Amino acid sequence: MKKSKKRKKSNSWKIKQHRDQFFKKSKILGYRSRAAFKLIELNQKFKFIKSNSNLLDIGSYPGGWSQVSSKIISSGKILSVDLQKIEKINKVSFLQCNFLEKDSKKQIINFFSERFDVIISDMAADTTGNKTLDSIRTNQLCADVIEFSSKCLKLKGVLVSKIFMGEDFIEVKNLAKSKFVKVQFFKPKASRNESKETYLHCAILKTL
Repeated sequence: MKKSKKRKKSNSWKIKQHRDQFFKKSKILGYRSRAAFKLIELNQKFKFIKSNSNLLDIGSYPGGWSQVSSKIISSGKILSVDLQKIEKINKVSFLQCNFLEKDSKKQIINFFSERFDVIISDMAADTTGNKTLDSIRTNQLCADVIEFSSKCLKLKGVLVSKIFMGEDFIEVKNLAKSKFVKVQFFKPKASRNESKETYLHCAILKTL
């Protein structure tokens, strides 16, 4: 019975993927994931990736967001970070590490050698089946990225990060507002309707 249920779930996921216009487009255009279109939409709305941006992509596997960034950035540096190794992308440096560890953050800072322009994060916690817990854990990752960005971004830097609508949403939103002048939210069309995810766009660091 268990195997049968797993097969049904797997088949249902495959059918959804094949019906998904963004999944199809990602295959046609050679993007590594449908998530690439989320960043494309976000950048069309907020226009934060420039040709000379120095950009950090956190939780980058399988590389869709780094791919999109590499098509825009011509004279800046791109660092892609994830626990899982990704296949090489032209103009993108990769660091396989746990972003949450102090040593990883030191390596990131050393790579850029100065404050940088953009942090993008599509990072999410591994799912447990408990949607409330998954939301809390992913939003904690978002909070960690916000804290890190306040120490590493240039004054007019930009952070874009995944955040889930849930009971701790306001807490993370307030943290972002304590660090940045502009805090906005946007759910791209490429995000599935049933998903609780939205994206946080933060710009211009507050100064003491």
